Amino acid sequence: MKMGASIITRLTAYLKPDFPDKTFDIRPSLFNPLAGPVHILGGGGPDVEEAIQWMINQVRGPTSYSIKVNVVVIRTYGSDDYNRLIYGMKGVNFVETLIISNRQDANRPDIVEKVRNADVIFFAGGDQCEYIRSWKNTKLETAVKSVYAKGGGIGGTSAGAMIQSDYVYDACASSEEGIETKQALEDPYRDITFSYNFFPWSHLRGTIIDTHFDSRKRMGRIMAFIARQIQDGVSKSALGIAISEETSVVVDKYGMAKVMGRGAAYFVLGDHPPEVCKPRTPLTFSDYKIWRVPRGDTFNLRNLPTRGYYLRSVNRGRFSSDPY
Repeated sequence: MKMGASIITRLTAYLKPDFPDKTFDIRPSLFNPLAGPVHILGGGGPDVEEAIQWMINQVRGPTSYSIKVNVVVIRTYGSDDYNRLIYGMKGVNFVETLIISNRQDANRPDIVEKVRNADVIFFAGGDQCEYIRSWKNTKLETAVKSVYAKGGGIGGTSAGAMIQSDYVYDACASSEEGIETKQALEDPYRDITFSYNFFPWSHLRGTIIDTHFDSRKRMGRIMAFIARQIQDGVSKSALGIAISEETSVVVDKYGMAKVMGRGAAYFVLGDHPPEVCKPRTPLTFSDYKIWRVPRGDTFNLRNLPTRGYYLRSVNRGRFSSDPY
């Protein structure tokens, strides 16, 4: 999600309803390894609380209900609103929000220690370009990776979900409004840039994530993003994970994804070179494979299904038929 704000960097924590402004030093968990790693990918809008609770439960393990976890929310601006929500969930020891808006803070030892000692990380929504510029190739990034390595949970919503994919549409070249389907299909290169080698999560390799999918009609946008990965030689194929608002895709440690919340998720595969993908020219790409996965259903990210998809093409920037 592309948006801007300027907030003075601060650290906040929520321990008890009586003391909402106190801070607390996060100490390492008493149990290790954790039962993950797992992910939640939120599509933006109101959060799917069931999905956040699922991630906490998965990290604790199926028989470890007496164990409580430490949760850290990371963002570049905004409030600590998540603290009260997450602290009220089962199995949470405490939760802290870190507002980290520059690279200097992303390398601060005290912040890095807090993140490293967390069991669950949640990236709030915001501006993925700011996330990339402020956090990529910092000690913060290394600390987040260490949480994943010990079996923790890594999640996010909107821009915080988009940065989890292997190929990240970073929105660094676009306007405040961003790029939408019409512009992306008319010219898949204009103001469209990507970042790579941020978070190399095992079950999200070869993916590009998009959010706010249904309300903003972003099928053409993710199709253009997929075509670019293949045309630019990044990969021979790319899988788009497109998530509706008020919807989350949760991914367990075996790579099985499940849709939770209000809407559906779309898994969009490009597995061959586009016919036409070049600057200042409408996109032509035949036979994207699309799986529409409603809430409650699953999708295997480790072994993509060989059935259940439908085909849609783009010819000179226009859909062959309704892609939804």
